[in-house]
Amino acid sequence: MIKIYLALGTNLAKGIALTAYIHMDKVVQKKRFNKKTILIIVGTIVFIGLVAYGYSLSLSKVYKAEADKITISKVQYGDFEDVVLLNASVVPLTSVIVSSSEGGTVAQIFTENGATVVAGTPLLRIANPNALSNYTSSETSITEQINQLRKLRLDLETNQRIMSQDMMDIENSLRTSTRKYKIDSALFSKKVITKEEFNTSSQDYEYYQGRKALLKQAVKQENQSRVMQLQQIEVSISRMNESLQTIRQNIENMTIKAPVSGRLSSYDPIIGKSYGANEMLGKIDVLQGYKLQAGVDEYYLNRVKEGQTAQCEFNGKTYSLTVRKVIPEIIAGQFQVELSFEGKSPDELRRGLSMQVKLTLSDNSKSLLLAQGQFFQSTGGSWVFVVKDGKASKRNVKIGRKNYLYYEVLEGLQKDEEVITSSYDQFNQYDVIEINK
Repeated sequence: MIKIYLALGTNLAKGIALTAYIHMDKVVQKKRFNKKTILIIVGTIVFIGLVAYGYSLSLSKVYKAEADKITISKVQYGDFEDVVLLNASVVPLTSVIVSSSEGGTVAQIFTENGATVVAGTPLLRIANPNALSNYTSSETSITEQINQLRKLRLDLETNQRIMSQDMMDIENSLRTSTRKYKIDSALFSKKVITKEEFNTSSQDYEYYQGRKALLKQAVKQENQSRVMQLQQIEVSISRMNESLQTIRQNIENMTIKAPVSGRLSSYDPIIGKSYGANEMLGKIDVLQGYKLQAGVDEYYLNRVKEGQTAQCEFNGKTYSLTVRKVIPEIIAGQFQVELSFEGKSPDELRRGLSMQVKLTLSDNSKSLLLAQGQFFQSTGGSWVFVVKDGKASKRNVKIGRKNYLYYEVLEGLQKDEEVITSSYDQFNQYDVIEINK
């Protein structure tokens, strides 16, 4: 484009000069272009040429960079170790949360943070006057109801004894009347007694037989009703006793005790400090071993799975680990994993220690390797600046997996080619970079 503009200006100038020369031998006529007009035309042509040159420079987008301010890495071919380095923290294999079923304020503290406790050891006492008053009122009310039910049970038992006594009296009278009836029957048949006397014996015998039958039916019905009532009374008393036990247990639970044996942690009560119901007061780490917990970049969420293996070093020894749990919730760009030791964990481990873990995602494979760098944040791995003869130009590439040292190159680069791997923030809008050594 620059050459076209320059040629146009040159030809135009030559045409003007030639016209002037030819007209020198002819009759002088009025000039078509005066000197001022020519200068304007030439100036315009020069201006257009400069603009065109500047535009061509802008299209090429060349950036000049100092060699000592960029990082250049060579593409290698070798084993790609599909691992990720994690900064893990040591946590107990099992922890139990200590909490209070009732909210309240701390009245007494019996144990300090970090102490080794056994199950049932008093830790602190919570004061809650309102809850205590409610428990006391409920306890009194339930006790009164239990006493009423017991009195009802006693009345039923008393009524049963009275009916039993009545039955005994009737049976005794019936036996007496039966014996007299039999004697009078024999005497009447021999005409020793009158018919009136015999009728009296017969009436008494039939009367007591009828009374026994009626009382027997009443006793049967009473027994059935009494059994049902006694069962209901026993169930009600049992439930009320359970409620009483719960109330008394809640009152007792205002003194917080260790639910299991272990080491007390995350425990920082202060006299007068308020806690809500079921709010965590601390933890007890069960001293049965440790595990590791680590945050993993969300980039690896679909690649980290339970059962994968890992390694760590502690006190000069290498230990094997297994991914025990993957917690997929993303917080601040990371998700959490739990790793357990294969076999017994080291005895010297303590909660809170930091360890570096090498998590293996898959087996090693041969591949082109490009050193990790900040260029990835600018390009997302879709293109890079490839260096050749002191200049770097853009090239589209395809990046695969990454580990703590390298990216796996799938397309776009060859072995021994050089790539700028430092940050592209200053020149990612340029096409070519001139490197000044």
